[in-house]
Amino acid sequence: MSGIRLAAISAEPLDLDAHLAAVDDAASGAVTMFVGRVRDHDPDAATAVVALEYTSHPDAEATLRRIASDAIGSSGAIVAVSHRIGRLAVGDAAVIIVVASSHRAEAFDVCRDIIETIKTDLPVWKRQVEADGTTAWKGLGG
Repeated sequence: MSGIRLAAISAEPLDLDAHLAAVDDAASGAVTMFVGRVRDHDPDAATAVVALEYTSHPDAEATLRRIASDAIGSSGAIVAVSHRIGRLAVGDAAVIIVVASSHRAEAFDVCRDIIETIKTDLPVWKRQVEADGTTAWKGLGG
């Protein structure tokens, strides 16, 4: 059975409990998670950040599945990962990754590999919206 229990690009709010339930497995002694949220600031922003608007390529979900599969490798880890698209407010979850495995080091390694590869390889882009109405595209080209 594939270790990928969930790999989704979603316009709906992400549900951490659903990700945790997806990787529930009696053989897993470790569960790690990463939640990437919209923050209210950016070093390049002149005013407060009020939203991020995410868009994706039609192949983004297949790419996300490949990223998860590559990170799992032969480890036996179980993964649930989602990336949100659309307009997100400060505090909204943009990415959720939950990894279950027999041992903690493996769970941490797979989780870190997934988020780092999402940042460079996933065809999802964001437009940052500031309080003064200024917008800027971020993350283009990794």
